[in-house]
Amino acid sequence: MNYKKIEDVDKVENILEHRKKNIMMGSAFILTNGSLEHADAKTAHGLIRGTERFDIKGVIDYNSAGRDAGEVLDGMYRNIPVYATVDAYIKAAGTKPDYAIIGVALSGGRLNEQWQALALDILKLGISIVNGMHMLLGDHPVFREVAKTHNAEIIDIRRHKPFDQLHFWSGRIFQMKVPRLAILGMDCALGKRTTSRMIIETCLANKIHAEMIYTGQTGWLQGNLHGFILDTTINDFVSGEIETAIIECEQESSPDIILIEGQSSLRNPLGPCGSEIIVSGNVKGVILQHTPFRKFYAATEDIGCLLPDVADEIRLIEMYKTKVLAVTLNGTGGSKQDLEQYRQTLEARLNIPVILPLEDGLSNLLPVIRQFIKNHDKVHSAKRLEPGIARD
Repeated sequence: MNYKKIEDVDKVENILEHRKKNIMMGSAFILTNGSLEHADAKTAHGLIRGTERFDIKGVIDYNSAGRDAGEVLDGMYRNIPVYATVDAYIKAAGTKPDYAIIGVALSGGRLNEQWQALALDILKLGISIVNGMHMLLGDHPVFREVAKTHNAEIIDIRRHKPFDQLHFWSGRIFQMKVPRLAILGMDCALGKRTTSRMIIETCLANKIHAEMIYTGQTGWLQGNLHGFILDTTINDFVSGEIETAIIECEQESSPDIILIEGQSSLRNPLGPCGSEIIVSGNVKGVILQHTPFRKFYAATEDIGCLLPDVADEIRLIEMYKTKVLAVTLNGTGGSKQDLEQYRQTLEARLNIPVILPLEDGLSNLLPVIRQFIKNHDKVHSAKRLEPGIARD
């Protein structure tokens, strides 16, 4: 990727616009197939909130047609119209977009027959497909042939990285000087990536150059420069890919702080994740995303796997010799009044900031981030860190 280094940008707050000019792939609409209002469409939700990689022109969703996608998502108008069908979009727009992005994250990562038929119809129109499912469309002869015939491209984001491009953990992380902050969660699908992007935007608006290490498909789709897709990476190489992404971010973008997007949660039985980010990334600060109105881990309601107490989760995280700096709340399932009451009670109980990102923004997190950077710089000016997870 030919990306101009950040020191060539005049102002920190212009970084996202600068990036958009350098990595923009083209125009696109998002496919949600009737699921725009549901959690399954979290990829679409992320793209509606912002991306520097694609120029989003609309959403195809028959249940929300005629509305603005931003208003459907969170009541904020974003000039992204929703159409019932692809034909309706093309008729209204008078042109075809460059790409159609599959904007859902389905259980098991498999596209059913309806989704496959939709993808084939779009390829026949000469529109390239961006697919974030585990089911790789480019591996199917029918899809390959249709794409070739109609001069379209299939971009399978979750295609496994070639073996010779994977990295083992090396210990070079201990030579890195930029402070690292992990955005972890109590569960999956509760807004870790959204909070990460909001922190990036808040930092940039306040002249703090923050970059995010993406670990999922939507992070790449939104235009983050550094990262990898964790759930397609062979387990032996996850630690090395975390380390390598951080090193590349520090060396190529030279930020003031690096955020690492968490996946799932430390104790989610469907996919425990997070300790490798803390340990292999030598992370000394965590923002913990919590969802107070969710009782069970996602998709385990019938099994009865209860979410742990947030204070207990903080104690577990801090056993890894890192510090939880703040808690951010996803209020889905509760009223604004109940959410605010919970926020106040939890903040008094934990004695750290508890913040409502979507409701109040993240300006209250800035003093925490600035202090974290300052403390980190003091440590590095006093001594050189050496390997060992038990070290501060």
